[in-house]
Amino acid sequence: MLDKESFEATARANAFANYNEITVRQLELGKAEAELTIGPNHLNPLGKLHGGAYYTLADCAGGVACRTDGRKYVTLDGTIHFIRSAEKGTVTASAVVRHRGRTTTLVEIEITGEDGTLFATGEFTFFCILGS
Repeated sequence: MLDKESFEATARANAFANYNEITVRQLELGKAEAELTIGPNHLNPLGKLHGGAYYTLADCAGGVACRTDGRKYVTLDGTIHFIRSAEKGTVTASAVVRHRGRTTTLVEIEITGEDGTLFATGEFTFFCILGS
């Protein structure tokens, strides 16, 4: 797992996640979470969490789960399955590495609310660009 200092430096360098007010944390090897507290800038015209916010949240969590092995990754592919719409509160994307190959890693993601409501699931494939 990345040491705390390296992880924090990588998190600070993720300008897109920071801009979107997403906080990420590594949990253990192959596991990570990303959180988003829903604000007015995260909503679609219907007052629901924007689909792009779900995708970005899942992508951030998945990338961190991959990087727990100390290597660097980019997103190769991602799919989100919308189940319910969130409107307020904090949503959390929990990512778990399901397969780690030499160059690609498959990650499963669940996005839930504070009360455990399942809002979306997803599957992302990441490509390793640099070894440790």
